[in-house]
Amino acid sequence: MTSSPTPGLTRFNALDDSAATAVLHEVCASSAWGSKLLAQRPFTTVEALFSANESAMAELTAEDLAEAMAGHAPIGRPKPGDPTSAREQRGMAGASEELRAELLELNLAYQEKFGHVFLICATGATGEFMRDAVKVRIGNSPEQERETARGELVKINRIRLTRLVEEESA
Repeated sequence: MTSSPTPGLTRFNALDDSAATAVLHEVCASSAWGSKLLAQRPFTTVEALFSANESAMAELTAEDLAEAMAGHAPIGRPKPGDPTSAREQRGMAGASEELRAELLELNLAYQEKFGHVFLICATGATGEFMRDAVKVRIGNSPEQERETARGELVKINRIRLTRLVEEESA
C-alpha cells in the first residue's frame, strides 16, 4: 500500500485547494494542521501522508491543539448526524446506563480541569477502557495532558486519513 499512491490518495492529491482544505478539516479541525498538510501535496505514498500528519501535529501550538480538540465530540455523546463520531465511539454502543453516567461525570470533571473534551482514540476501545483512561489521565498536569491528547490526535488523524485514502470513490 505504501509503495505507490492509492486511488484515494491520487484523488486527494488532485483536489483543488478549497476542496482539499474541506476534506482535511473533516479529519482534523485544526486549520494550522490542515495548512501544513495542504502545503506538502502531492503525497507520493500513504506513508508520506502519515509522516506529514505526525510532523504537523508535533508543530501545533497549544491554541492549535485546542482548535483540533474542539472538533471532537465528548466520549459517549457523538454529535447527532455525525457518522464519524458515531463510528469511532462504537465501543460505547453497548455500555450500561451506569457506565454512561459515570463517563459523563468523569468527562465533566476532566473538562472542568483541562478546559477541553477528553480526547482518546476511541476506535476499537470499550466504554470501560475509556472510563479507566480518563480516570488515570485526569491526574495529569495540563502540560502532560496536552501532550497525551496530541498523541491521541495523531492516532485519530491516521485512522481518518486511512479511510480517506482507501475509499473506492469520492
